[in-house]
Amino acid sequence: MYSFAVETRLTATALRSRVTVIGLDDTDSRERGMCTTYVAATLAERLRDAGGTVERRVLVRLNPGVEHKTRGNAALAVHTDLDPTRALELARDHLDLAETADPRTNPGVVVAPGGPEDVPAAVAGFARAAVRDYHDIDDAVGLAAESGYETAHAGNGRGRIGALAAVGAWRAFDDWTYECLSYRERDRWGTERDVDRESVFAAADRAYPTAWDTVDRGEGDPVCVPRTPCPVLYGIRGDDPGTVRSVAGSIESESVVRCALFVTNQGTDAHLRPVDGFGAVSAGRAFRVDGEVVAPAETREGGHVFCELRSDDGEQMMAAAFEPTKRFRDRVRALRVGDRLTVCGEVSGGTLKLEKFAVRELATAELATPDCPDCGRSMGSAGAGQGYRCRDCGTSADGKVAVPVERDLEPGWYEVPPCARRHVAKPLVRGDFDAPTHPER
Repeated sequence: MYSFAVETRLTATALRSRVTVIGLDDTDSRERGMCTTYVAATLAERLRDAGGTVERRVLVRLNPGVEHKTRGNAALAVHTDLDPTRALELARDHLDLAETADPRTNPGVVVAPGGPEDVPAAVAGFARAAVRDYHDIDDAVGLAAESGYETAHAGNGRGRIGALAAVGAWRAFDDWTYECLSYRERDRWGTERDVDRESVFAAADRAYPTAWDTVDRGEGDPVCVPRTPCPVLYGIRGDDPGTVRSVAGSIESESVVRCALFVTNQGTDAHLRPVDGFGAVSAGRAFRVDGEVVAPAETREGGHVFCELRSDDGEQMMAAAFEPTKRFRDRVRALRVGDRLTVCGEVSGGTLKLEKFAVRELATAELATPDCPDCGRSMGSAGAGQGYRCRDCGTSADGKVAVPVERDLEPGWYEVPPCARRHVAKPLVRGDFDAPTHPER
Protein backbone atom coordinates (compact mmCIF):
# COMPACT_ATOMS: atom_id res chain seq x y z
CA MET A 1 0.00 0.00 0.00
CA TYR A 2 1.30 3.43 -0.93
CA SER A 3 1.48 6.27 1.55
CA PHE A 4 0.06 9.51 0.21
CA ALA A 5 2.17 12.63 -0.07
CA VAL A 6 0.49 15.99 0.38
CA GLU A 7 1.69 19.40 -0.73
CA THR A 8 -0.16 22.23 1.05
CA ARG A 9 0.03 25.88 0.02
CA LEU A 10 -3.34 27.36 1.03
CA THR A 11 -3.51 31.06 1.74
CA ALA A 12 -5.82 32.72 4.23
CA THR A 13 -7.96 33.94 1.33
CA ALA A 14 -8.27 30.42 -0.02
CA LEU A 15 -9.29 29.11 3.38
CA ARG A 16 -12.22 31.53 3.35
CA SER A 17 -13.30 30.38 -0.11
CA ARG A 18 -16.69 28.70 -0.29
CA VAL A 19 -16.17 27.19 -3.72
CA THR A 20 -13.67 24.41 -4.28
CA VAL A 21 -12.75 22.23 -7.27
CA ILE A 22 -11.33 18.78 -6.58
CA GLY A 23 -9.57 17.01 -9.45
CA LEU A 24 -8.51 13.37 -9.35
CA ASP A 25 -7.12 10.79 -11.75
CA ASP A 26 -5.37 7.43 -12.20
CA THR A 27 -7.12 5.33 -9.58
CA ASP A 28 -8.02 2.32 -11.73
CA SER A 29 -6.15 -0.64 -13.18
CA ARG A 30 -6.52 -2.34 -16.55
CA GLU A 31 -6.34 -5.77 -14.91
CA ARG A 32 -7.63 -5.24 -11.36
CA GLY A 33 -10.57 -2.95 -12.10
CA MET A 34 -11.86 0.09 -10.18
CA CYS A 35 -13.02 3.22 -12.00
CA THR A 36 -12.15 6.85 -11.31
CA THR A 37 -15.78 7.81 -11.91
CA TYR A 38 -16.70 5.57 -8.96
CA VAL A 39 -14.06 7.25 -6.80
CA ALA A 40 -15.50 10.66 -7.75
CA ALA A 41 -19.11 9.56 -7.21
CA THR A 42 -18.41 8.17 -3.75
CA LEU A 43 -16.20 11.16 -2.87
CA ALA A 44 -19.17 13.41 -3.68
CA GLU A 45 -21.21 11.43 -1.16
CA ARG A 46 -18.51 11.91 1.49
CA LEU A 47 -18.44 15.65 0.79
CA ARG A 48 -22.18 15.82 1.40
CA ASP A 49 -21.89 13.74 4.55
CA ALA A 50 -19.28 16.24 5.77
CA GLY A 51 -21.75 19.10 5.37
CA GLY A 52 -20.87 20.27 1.87
CA THR A 53 -22.95 20.45 -1.28
CA VAL A 54 -21.92 19.21 -4.72
CA GLU A 55 -22.76 21.38 -7.70
CA ARG A 56 -21.57 18.94 -10.37
CA ARG A 57 -19.27 16.06 -11.22
CA VAL A 58 -17.16 16.52 -14.36
CA LEU A 59 -15.76 13.63 -16.42
CA VAL A 60 -12.99 14.66 -18.84
CA ARG A 61 -11.60 12.27 -21.43
CA LEU A 62 -7.96 13.13 -22.04
CA ASN A 63 -5.75 12.43 -25.08
CA PRO A 64 -6.60 8.84 -26.08
CA GLY A 65 -3.11 8.39 -27.58
CA VAL A 66 -1.19 8.80 -24.32
CA GLU A 67 1.02 5.80 -23.55
CA HIS A 68 0.31 5.75 -19.81
CA LYS A 69 -3.45 6.12 -20.14
CA THR A 70 -5.88 4.03 -18.16
CA ARG A 71 -8.64 2.23 -20.06
CA GLY A 72 -10.68 5.29 -21.00
CA ASN A 73 -8.15 7.93 -19.93
CA ALA A 74 -10.75 9.75 -17.84
CA ALA A 75 -10.00 12.41 -15.25
CA LEU A 76 -12.65 13.62 -12.82
CA ALA A 77 -13.53 16.81 -11.00
CA VAL A 78 -16.03 17.50 -8.24
CA HIS A 79 -17.29 21.07 -7.76
CA THR A 80 -18.27 21.64 -4.12
CA ASP A 81 -18.72 24.38 -1.52
CA LEU A 82 -16.73 22.55 1.15
CA ASP A 83 -13.67 24.48 2.27
CA PRO A 84 -10.41 23.46 0.53
CA THR A 85 -8.67 22.11 3.63
CA ARG A 86 -11.50 19.72 4.47
CA ALA A 87 -11.93 18.83 0.78
CA LEU A 88 -8.27 17.85 0.51
CA GLU A 89 -8.47 15.74 3.65
CA LEU A 90 -11.47 13.82 2.37
CA ALA A 91 -10.08 13.42 -1.16
CA ARG A 92 -6.70 12.22 0.11
CA ASP A 93 -8.34 9.66 2.39
CA HIS A 94 -10.64 8.56 -0.45
CA LEU A 95 -7.65 7.62 -2.60
CA ASP A 96 -7.56 4.44 -0.51
CA LEU A 97 -9.98 3.15 -3.16
CA ALA A 98 -7.26 3.38 -5.83
CA GLU A 99 -5.90 0.09 -7.16
CA THR A 100 -2.37 0.89 -6.06
CA ALA A 101 -1.48 -2.81 -5.96
CA ASP A 102 -0.96 -2.30 -9.68
CA PRO A 103 2.39 -0.47 -10.02
CA ARG A 104 1.05 1.35 -13.08
CA THR A 105 -1.64 3.02 -10.97
CA ASN A 106 -0.29 6.32 -9.62
CA PRO A 107 -3.22 8.37 -8.31
CA GLY A 108 -3.22 12.10 -7.82
CA VAL A 109 -5.49 14.81 -6.40
CA VAL A 110 -5.48 18.56 -6.98
CA VAL A 111 -7.62 20.85 -4.81
CA ALA A 112 -8.28 24.33 -6.18
CA PRO A 113 -9.97 27.06 -4.12
CA GLY A 114 -12.36 29.24 -6.09
CA GLY A 115 -14.97 28.69 -8.76
CA PRO A 116 -14.31 26.38 -11.74
CA GLU A 117 -14.84 29.25 -14.18
CA ASP A 118 -12.24 31.34 -12.34
CA VAL A 119 -9.20 29.09 -12.74
CA PRO A 120 -6.15 30.81 -14.28
CA ALA A 121 -5.87 30.86 -18.07
CA ALA A 122 -2.74 28.74 -17.79
CA VAL A 123 -4.70 25.97 -16.04
CA ALA A 124 -7.41 26.08 -18.70
CA GLY A 125 -4.70 25.87 -21.36
CA PHE A 126 -3.19 22.91 -19.53
CA ALA A 127 -6.57 21.17 -19.71
CA ARG A 128 -6.93 21.79 -23.45
CA ALA A 129 -3.42 20.46 -24.08
CA ALA A 130 -4.09 17.37 -21.93
CA VAL A 131 -6.89 16.40 -24.34
CA ARG A 132 -4.85 17.04 -27.48
CA ASP A 133 -1.21 16.66 -26.46
CA TYR A 134 1.12 15.47 -23.66
CA HIS A 135 2.23 16.72 -20.24
CA ASP A 136 4.94 15.66 -17.84
CA ILE A 137 4.34 15.21 -14.13
CA ASP A 138 6.64 18.15 -13.42
CA ASP A 139 4.47 20.36 -15.64
CA ALA A 140 1.43 19.61 -13.50
CA VAL A 141 3.22 19.92 -10.17
CA GLY A 142 4.80 23.24 -11.11
CA LEU A 143 1.61 24.80 -12.45
CA ALA A 144 -0.39 23.62 -9.43
CA ALA A 145 2.16 25.27 -7.15
CA GLU A 146 2.09 28.52 -9.14
CA SER A 147 -1.71 28.54 -8.93
CA GLY A 148 -1.76 28.07 -5.16
CA TYR A 149 -3.36 24.62 -5.34
CA GLU A 150 -2.93 21.72 -2.94
CA THR A 151 -2.07 18.25 -4.22
CA ALA A 152 -1.85 14.72 -2.89
CA HIS A 153 -0.51 11.66 -4.63
CA ALA A 154 0.74 8.09 -4.40
CA GLY A 155 3.55 6.43 -6.31
CA ASN A 156 5.00 8.80 -8.85
CA GLY A 157 1.77 10.82 -8.80
CA ARG A 158 1.18 10.76 -12.53
CA GLY A 159 -2.49 11.21 -11.76
CA ARG A 160 -1.81 14.84 -10.86
CA ILE A 161 -1.63 15.54 -14.60
CA GLY A 162 -5.21 14.46 -15.19
CA ALA A 163 -6.35 15.91 -11.88
CA LEU A 164 -5.10 19.38 -12.82
CA ALA A 165 -6.63 19.02 -16.30
CA ALA A 166 -9.97 18.16 -14.69
CA VAL A 167 -9.69 21.29 -12.52
CA GLY A 168 -9.19 23.47 -15.61
CA ALA A 169 -11.68 21.74 -17.91
CA TRP A 170 -14.76 23.78 -17.02
CA ARG A 171 -13.11 26.97 -18.24
CA ALA A 172 -11.29 25.25 -21.11
CA PHE A 173 -14.26 23.78 -22.99
CA ASP A 174 -17.75 24.91 -23.92
CA ASP A 175 -19.27 21.79 -25.52
CA TRP A 176 -20.58 19.41 -22.83
CA THR A 177 -22.68 16.26 -22.81
CA TYR A 178 -23.97 14.04 -19.99
CA GLU A 179 -23.52 10.50 -18.76
CA CYS A 180 -25.56 8.75 -16.10
CA LEU A 181 -23.52 5.91 -14.61
CA SER A 182 -25.09 3.08 -12.63
CA TYR A 183 -22.85 1.09 -10.27
CA ARG A 184 -22.95 -2.53 -9.09
CA GLU A 185 -22.92 -3.98 -5.62
CA ARG A 186 -19.30 -4.46 -4.58
CA ASP A 187 -19.47 -8.24 -4.20
CA ARG A 188 -20.46 -8.50 -7.86
CA TRP A 189 -17.47 -6.60 -9.26
CA GLY A 190 -15.55 -8.77 -11.69
CA THR A 191 -18.51 -11.09 -12.36
CA GLU A 192 -20.70 -11.26 -15.47
CA ARG A 193 -23.23 -8.43 -15.56
CA ASP A 194 -26.93 -9.27 -15.43
CA VAL A 195 -28.57 -6.65 -17.67
CA ASP A 196 -31.73 -7.36 -19.66
CA ARG A 197 -30.76 -6.82 -23.28
CA GLU A 198 -34.29 -6.19 -24.57
CA SER A 199 -34.91 -3.44 -22.02
CA VAL A 200 -31.66 -1.74 -23.07
CA PHE A 201 -32.62 -1.72 -26.76
CA ALA A 202 -36.19 -0.58 -25.99
CA ALA A 203 -34.94 2.29 -23.83
CA ALA A 204 -32.35 3.23 -26.47
CA ASP A 205 -34.99 3.38 -29.20
CA ARG A 206 -37.28 5.60 -27.13
CA ALA A 207 -34.54 8.09 -26.28
CA TYR A 208 -32.62 8.27 -29.58
CA PRO A 209 -31.20 10.64 -30.75
CA THR A 210 -31.12 12.66 -27.50
CA ALA A 211 -29.38 9.68 -25.87
CA TRP A 212 -26.83 8.12 -28.19
CA ASP A 213 -24.30 5.27 -28.25
CA THR A 214 -26.45 3.24 -25.89
CA VAL A 215 -26.52 0.29 -28.29
CA ASP A 216 -25.07 -0.68 -31.66
CA ARG A 217 -28.04 -1.84 -33.71
CA GLY A 218 -25.93 -3.08 -36.59
CA GLU A 219 -23.89 -5.39 -34.36
CA GLY A 220 -26.71 -6.11 -31.89
CA ASP A 221 -24.46 -4.92 -29.08
CA PRO A 222 -25.57 -3.09 -25.89
CA VAL A 223 -22.45 -0.91 -25.86
CA CYS A 224 -23.52 0.91 -22.69
CA VAL A 225 -22.67 -2.23 -20.69
CA PRO A 226 -18.90 -2.53 -20.14
CA ARG A 227 -16.99 -5.81 -20.19
CA THR A 228 -14.25 -4.84 -17.73
CA PRO A 229 -14.11 -5.80 -14.02
CA CYS A 230 -14.95 -2.24 -12.95
CA PRO A 231 -17.83 -1.13 -10.68
CA VAL A 232 -19.91 0.29 -13.58
CA LEU A 233 -23.03 -1.67 -14.50
CA TYR A 234 -24.00 0.54 -17.44
CA GLY A 235 -23.57 4.14 -18.60
CA ILE A 236 -26.06 6.20 -20.62
CA ARG A 237 -24.78 9.12 -22.70
CA GLY A 238 -26.62 11.97 -24.31
CA ASP A 239 -27.33 15.67 -24.66
CA ASP A 240 -29.95 16.02 -21.93
CA PRO A 241 -29.51 15.12 -18.25
CA GLY A 242 -33.15 14.15 -17.74
CA THR A 243 -33.11 11.83 -20.72
CA VAL A 244 -29.99 9.92 -19.69
CA ARG A 245 -31.37 9.53 -16.17
CA SER A 246 -34.67 8.26 -17.58
CA VAL A 247 -32.98 5.70 -19.81
CA ALA A 248 -30.82 4.48 -16.94
CA GLY A 249 -33.87 4.10 -14.72
CA SER A 250 -35.83 2.07 -17.28
CA ILE A 251 -33.23 -0.69 -17.78
CA GLU A 252 -33.93 -3.99 -16.06
CA SER A 253 -30.84 -5.44 -14.39
CA GLU A 254 -29.21 -6.71 -11.25
CA SER A 255 -29.28 -4.39 -8.24
CA VAL A 256 -27.96 -0.86 -8.74
CA VAL A 257 -26.25 0.41 -5.61
CA ARG A 258 -25.91 4.04 -6.77
CA CYS A 259 -26.30 6.30 -9.83
CA ALA A 260 -24.31 9.42 -10.60
CA LEU A 261 -24.73 12.06 -13.28
CA PHE A 262 -21.59 13.49 -14.89
CA VAL A 263 -21.08 16.49 -17.15
CA THR A 264 -18.53 15.35 -19.72
CA ASN A 265 -16.60 16.16 -22.88
CA GLN A 266 -17.52 12.76 -24.31
CA GLY A 267 -18.87 12.95 -27.83
CA THR A 268 -17.40 16.38 -28.58
CA ASP A 269 -14.29 15.79 -30.76
CA ALA A 270 -12.31 17.92 -28.30
CA HIS A 271 -9.24 15.80 -29.07
CA LEU A 272 -9.07 16.68 -32.78
CA ARG A 273 -6.54 19.25 -33.93
CA PRO A 274 -7.13 20.78 -37.40
CA VAL A 275 -3.98 20.96 -39.55
CA ASP A 276 -3.25 21.90 -43.17
CA GLY A 277 -1.52 18.69 -44.23
CA PHE A 278 0.10 15.42 -43.21
CA GLY A 279 3.40 17.22 -42.82
CA ALA A 280 2.01 18.77 -39.64
CA VAL A 281 0.84 15.58 -37.89
CA SER A 282 2.70 13.68 -35.18
CA ALA A 283 2.27 10.35 -33.42
CA GLY A 284 0.06 9.97 -30.37
CA ARG A 285 -2.24 12.85 -31.27
CA ALA A 286 -5.49 13.15 -33.23
CA PHE A 287 -6.04 15.39 -36.25
CA ARG A 288 -8.55 16.64 -38.77
CA VAL A 289 -6.95 17.04 -42.20
CA ASP A 290 -7.95 17.21 -45.87
CA GLY A 291 -6.56 14.80 -48.44
CA GLU A 292 -7.09 13.03 -51.77
CA VAL A 293 -7.22 9.28 -52.33
CA VAL A 294 -4.17 8.30 -54.42
CA ALA A 295 -4.41 4.50 -54.36
CA PRO A 296 -7.27 2.01 -54.14
CA ALA A 297 -8.23 0.76 -50.67
CA GLU A 298 -6.54 -2.51 -49.70
CA THR A 299 -7.80 -5.13 -47.26
CA ARG A 300 -4.92 -6.70 -45.35
CA GLU A 301 -4.48 -9.64 -43.02
CA GLY A 302 -6.85 -9.46 -40.09
CA GLY A 303 -9.51 -7.60 -42.08
CA HIS A 304 -7.92 -4.18 -41.66
CA VAL A 305 -8.53 -1.78 -44.57
CA PHE A 306 -5.86 0.73 -45.65
CA CYS A 307 -6.15 3.65 -48.05
CA GLU A 308 -3.34 5.97 -49.15
CA LEU A 309 -4.01 9.72 -49.12
CA ARG A 310 -2.12 12.83 -50.20
CA SER A 311 -2.72 16.18 -48.51
CA ASP A 312 -2.42 19.63 -50.06
CA ASP A 313 1.17 19.99 -48.82
CA GLY A 314 2.14 17.02 -51.02
CA GLU A 315 2.73 14.64 -48.09
CA GLN A 316 1.21 11.15 -48.18
CA MET A 317 -0.08 8.95 -45.38
CA MET A 318 -1.98 5.71 -44.95
CA ALA A 319 -5.40 5.94 -43.34
CA ALA A 320 -6.82 2.76 -41.85
CA ALA A 321 -10.14 1.32 -40.74
CA PHE A 322 -9.20 -1.52 -38.44
CA GLU A 323 -11.24 -4.69 -38.01
CA PRO A 324 -13.07 -3.53 -34.83
CA THR A 325 -14.68 -0.73 -36.86
CA LYS A 326 -16.77 -3.43 -38.57
CA ARG A 327 -19.10 -2.09 -41.30
CA PHE A 328 -17.25 1.22 -41.45
CA ARG A 329 -14.58 -0.67 -43.42
CA ASP A 330 -17.02 -0.98 -46.32
CA ARG A 331 -17.17 2.81 -46.51
CA VAL A 332 -13.40 2.93 -46.87
CA ARG A 333 -13.39 0.11 -49.44
CA ALA A 334 -15.85 2.17 -51.50
CA LEU A 335 -13.36 5.02 -51.90
CA ARG A 336 -11.74 5.57 -55.29
CA VAL A 337 -8.64 7.34 -56.54
CA GLY A 338 -9.40 11.04 -56.91
CA ASP A 339 -11.93 11.28 -54.07
CA ARG A 340 -11.41 14.37 -51.91
CA LEU A 341 -11.87 13.80 -48.17
CA THR A 342 -11.57 15.28 -44.72
CA VAL A 343 -10.28 12.58 -42.38
CA CYS A 344 -10.24 12.49 -38.57
CA GLY A 345 -8.28 10.22 -36.28
CA GLU A 346 -5.20 9.50 -34.22
CA VAL A 347 -1.80 9.04 -35.83
CA SER A 348 0.11 5.96 -34.70
CA GLY A 349 2.92 4.06 -36.40
CA GLY A 350 2.76 6.33 -39.44
CA THR A 351 -0.94 5.59 -39.99
CA LEU A 352 -4.02 7.69 -39.32
CA LYS A 353 -6.60 5.52 -37.53
CA LEU A 354 -9.91 6.66 -38.95
CA GLU A 355 -12.69 7.72 -36.61
CA LYS A 356 -14.76 9.47 -39.25
CA PHE A 357 -14.34 11.04 -42.68
CA ALA A 358 -16.22 13.46 -44.92
CA VAL A 359 -16.49 12.98 -48.66
CA ARG A 360 -15.97 16.41 -50.18
CA GLU A 361 -15.75 15.44 -53.87
CA LEU A 362 -16.37 12.07 -55.49
CA ALA A 363 -14.54 10.85 -58.56
CA THR A 364 -17.44 10.13 -60.93
CA ALA A 365 -15.48 8.87 -63.94
CA GLU A 366 -12.57 6.54 -64.63
CA LEU A 367 -10.31 5.93 -67.64
CA ALA A 368 -11.16 2.84 -69.67
CA THR A 369 -10.22 1.24 -72.97
CA PRO A 370 -12.44 2.77 -75.66
CA ASP A 371 -15.09 0.81 -77.52
CA CYS A 372 -15.28 0.86 -81.31
CA PRO A 373 -17.94 3.40 -82.41
CA ASP A 374 -18.89 1.15 -85.35
CA CYS A 375 -19.15 -2.36 -83.89
CA GLY A 376 -19.15 -1.64 -80.17
CA ARG A 377 -16.34 -4.04 -79.37
CA SER A 378 -13.48 -3.11 -77.08
CA MET A 379 -10.46 -1.79 -78.96
CA GLY A 380 -6.98 -3.22 -78.56
CA SER A 381 -3.64 -1.48 -78.12
CA ALA A 382 -2.14 -0.24 -81.35
CA GLY A 383 1.36 -0.35 -79.85
CA ALA A 384 3.34 1.70 -77.39
CA GLY A 385 2.24 5.35 -77.62
CA GLN A 386 -0.03 4.66 -80.63
CA GLY A 387 -3.40 4.57 -78.92
CA TYR A 388 -6.06 1.95 -79.63
CA ARG A 389 -7.46 0.31 -82.78
CA CYS A 390 -10.40 -1.92 -83.56
CA ARG A 391 -9.01 -5.03 -85.25
CA ASP A 392 -12.27 -5.66 -87.10
CA CYS A 393 -13.24 -2.18 -88.28
CA GLY A 394 -9.87 -0.42 -88.33
CA THR A 395 -11.16 2.55 -86.36
CA SER A 396 -8.75 4.12 -83.89
CA ALA A 397 -8.64 6.24 -80.74
CA ASP A 398 -5.81 8.29 -79.26
CA GLY A 399 -6.01 6.81 -75.75
CA LYS A 400 -8.24 5.75 -72.92
CA VAL A 401 -11.54 7.56 -72.46
CA ALA A 402 -13.39 8.73 -69.36
CA VAL A 403 -16.47 6.69 -68.54
CA PRO A 404 -18.97 7.39 -65.73
CA VAL A 405 -18.94 5.13 -62.66
CA GLU A 406 -21.66 4.47 -60.14
CA ARG A 407 -20.68 5.20 -56.53
CA ASP A 408 -21.84 3.60 -53.30
CA LEU A 409 -20.95 6.77 -51.39
CA GLU A 410 -22.53 10.21 -51.30
CA PRO A 411 -20.97 13.51 -50.22
CA GLY A 412 -21.00 13.99 -46.47
CA TRP A 413 -19.74 12.54 -43.20
CA TYR A 414 -19.32 8.83 -42.39
CA GLU A 415 -18.36 7.41 -39.00
CA VAL A 416 -17.37 4.25 -37.17
CA PRO A 417 -20.28 2.42 -35.49
CA PRO A 418 -21.05 2.90 -31.79
CA CYS A 419 -19.25 -0.32 -30.86
CA ALA A 420 -15.96 1.18 -32.12
CA ARG A 421 -16.37 4.82 -31.13
CA ARG A 422 -13.85 6.45 -28.83
CA HIS A 423 -15.34 8.14 -25.79
CA VAL A 424 -14.37 11.65 -26.88
CA ALA A 425 -15.29 11.24 -30.58
CA LYS A 426 -18.41 13.11 -31.65
CA PRO A 427 -21.28 11.01 -33.05
CA LEU A 428 -22.74 12.39 -36.25
CA VAL A 429 -26.23 12.32 -34.75
CA ARG A 430 -25.21 15.21 -32.45
CA GLY A 431 -25.23 17.49 -35.50
CA ASP A 432 -23.43 20.76 -36.25
CA PHE A 433 -21.24 19.25 -38.97
CA ASP A 434 -20.26 21.13 -42.13
CA ALA A 435 -21.80 18.63 -44.59
CA PRO A 436 -24.64 16.09 -44.72
CA THR A 437 -24.26 13.24 -42.24
CA HIS A 438 -24.76 9.50 -42.50
CA PRO A 439 -25.04 8.44 -38.83
CA GLU A 440 -24.43 4.92 -37.62
CA ARG A 441 -26.86 3.48 -35.06
